[in-house]
Amino acid sequence: MRGLTQQEAERRLKAVGPNALPERPPEPLWRKFLRQFQSPLIYILLFALLLEGGLWLWEGGQGVPLEALAILAILLLNALLGVWQEKRSEEALRRLKALAQPLVWVLRDGTFRRLPSALLVPGDVVRLEAGDRIPADGRFLEAHGVLLDESVLTGESVPLEKGAGEEALAGTLLVRGRALLEVTRTGPQSAMGRIAGLLSEMEEEKTPLERRLEAFGRRVARLVLLLAFLLVLLGALAEGFSLKILLFAVALAVAAVPEGLPAILAVALALGVERMARRKAVVRRLSAVEALGSVTLIATDKTGTLTENRMEVQGVHFPEGFPKPPEELVLLAMVLPNDADLDTGAGDPLELGLLRYAAGRVDVKALRQAHPRLSERPFDSAWKYMRVTTPKGSFLKGAPEALIPRLALDGEGQARLLEEAEALAEEGYRLLALAYGEGEREEGLTFLGFVLLLDPPRPEVPEAVRRVREAGVRVVMVTGDHLATALAIARKVGLGVRRVATGAEIPRLSREELLEVDLFARVAPEDKLRIVEAYQEAGHVVAMTGDGVNDAPALKRADVGVAMGQRGSDVSREVADLVLLDDNFATIVAAIEEGRNIFENIQKFLRFLFSTNLSELLVVSLGLVFAALLGLRDPEGHLLLPLTAVQILWINLVTDGLPALALALDRNPGVLLRPPRPKEAPLLDPLSLRFILLTGSLKALVALGLLALLPPFLGLEGARGAVFHYMAIGQLFFAFPARHTHLHPLPNPWLSGAVALGVLLQLGIAFFLPQAFETPLLPPLALGGVVLAALFTWLLAEGVDRVIWRKEAA
Repeated sequence: MRGLTQQEAERRLKAVGPNALPERPPEPLWRKFLRQFQSPLIYILLFALLLEGGLWLWEGGQGVPLEALAILAILLLNALLGVWQEKRSEEALRRLKALAQPLVWVLRDGTFRRLPSALLVPGDVVRLEAGDRIPADGRFLEAHGVLLDESVLTGESVPLEKGAGEEALAGTLLVRGRALLEVTRTGPQSAMGRIAGLLSEMEEEKTPLERRLEAFGRRVARLVLLLAFLLVLLGALAEGFSLKILLFAVALAVAAVPEGLPAILAVALALGVERMARRKAVVRRLSAVEALGSVTLIATDKTGTLTENRMEVQGVHFPEGFPKPPEELVLLAMVLPNDADLDTGAGDPLELGLLRYAAGRVDVKALRQAHPRLSERPFDSAWKYMRVTTPKGSFLKGAPEALIPRLALDGEGQARLLEEAEALAEEGYRLLALAYGEGEREEGLTFLGFVLLLDPPRPEVPEAVRRVREAGVRVVMVTGDHLATALAIARKVGLGVRRVATGAEIPRLSREELLEVDLFARVAPEDKLRIVEAYQEAGHVVAMTGDGVNDAPALKRADVGVAMGQRGSDVSREVADLVLLDDNFATIVAAIEEGRNIFENIQKFLRFLFSTNLSELLVVSLGLVFAALLGLRDPEGHLLLPLTAVQILWINLVTDGLPALALALDRNPGVLLRPPRPKEAPLLDPLSLRFILLTGSLKALVALGLLALLPPFLGLEGARGAVFHYMAIGQLFFAFPARHTHLHPLPNPWLSGAVALGVLLQLGIAFFLPQAFETPLLPPLALGGVVLAALFTWLLAEGVDRVIWRKEAA
């Protein structure tokens, strides 16, 4: 059997298309653009814009309606920025979807290759093992002990036995056994169309964090709208209702409400999960990012996660006092009850290790051809061994405690073997027992020895364990392996085990005793669920690793379910929140670090946005009150507004755009030196609120001081223009102190570039477009003074920030 040639497969792929559901066409850019205007505040502003344009036309269209054009330009720029942010986020998610799609073993040109399931075509031969989801409709060429769960299509909860020649439909689950499937229908022509929800796609629903931020934004919006109404009322009392006051109040509301926050948050999350993907951790559900930053306990598997998953046979051990079997039988017991393929590398790492050992002594292919299988019992965690019956007899391999009771030995002989197995496991070996029986049998067997395998710890794991424990995250090992072997590995990677328990002991432990255990060995997959629930009830945020079919309930129940990308079953990847492409514990630590990094950056742009918005609110509100009390009027006789509607909107666009987005790119190297963030912690902690109140008030005080001191030198219009430039430039500079939370981030060239660009744009307005923003052309000396005032306020804010953290540290 050679399967299709690669050339023929490519030809068929062009003819029938990919093995995937047709994707919805992407939303057109024009529709994305129009959606940026779907906001109640934007509706009000558009109404005011139409009203302004209508009045200009009513008055005969004299002159250029600068205010209306400026508002229109700012609205368009804001919409374009929103479209760009949305497109950036979508592209990041699309790349993650490509990484998360399932891989299958496909026979091409006589060799099994690991390919994305989307590349399957009719005629392909696919190798399947327990836990795999059927990737396309087809029929079984070989089926050994196959149980197929078809509940996703038929609703039948009991798995059905299937044999060679029978049909299997896309989306159904291979619960047990192994099989070769010849693909008959792919893509829309297969049953896949009826199970769209089970495809490995990135979940795009709003995360709990996004929902909390939206609710927070709505509360702020209500307060700001109330303030805007009071300002309109004050203006009306001072000089009667006017369109200028209405435009001013609406612009203030739009500027003060962080309507761009959801878009910035979406980009921050998307960029963060892209960085995780580069570090081999694919996030399947964005809600997991929030939980990652709060993880307090990792329940990790051993094999392949803490170790290299490179099982090498160190030898075969025959205990003293037991007859030594012929080497031929030992090698047959390694090769025959074995589903791995040495040529392609397909199969379980343990079975591949057995084949590599045997291949140095016999011809593996010839041995298999000379001893065809008559019947078999595939390996399952329920019975922990595998049996293959051939014309020569039955060969079994499995866990020592599963096979030793089946040997033709008395109780004393079995006890001696179990003691021997315990002693070998304490030396760090992983043990596999081999047995033989005449005919088709699973009892009264002949012992063939212990296979000693070593799976060394990954070299990077001890450092990763140390770092994550320093971060306040507890690490617990949960493995199906022998207790002594697991304990040896735990000590090598520095887990600091104080208490251990086996799967048999778990039902007898109270919840308090369960919480004290650092190492669970010989654990059945169903025990993992109880372990997860016990830690969650104790208040832990749990990340759980798993790779098998039966691990799915525990992965789903955990706050962060972590599936293995290389050796994990399809079903475990489907329910997981995070998929490790390299099956490495250090990658979990990297994902936790990235999750915390994302939250740290969200805190930063919340501090930045609300600090700058507060300063605008104070300047406008207090400035308008003072103007009303002092009777200050502009040249047209209207009440002097501290900032005009166009100026407010421009400040909002310049400061809430690129600098806020650049903060999402900050890197915080000390993020793992702090304890986990409480799951229900407020979006803004008390220190951040203090920063917002103090720095926002400080900037507003300086702006009001300029408004009071500059009129004798620059006139009322000139003073207002100076305040406009100061607010824009000063708020850009405030992105730097907003970065300094509990940590000292690395230099961020993107932020420096965004601030520099904003300052250049503002100076360009000051020199070349002053009339469009209702400000006179200020002399260079005055502009220099404005920039110095902004720099001075920045330094003051840095000082205030240091005082806040010094008090916190004390």
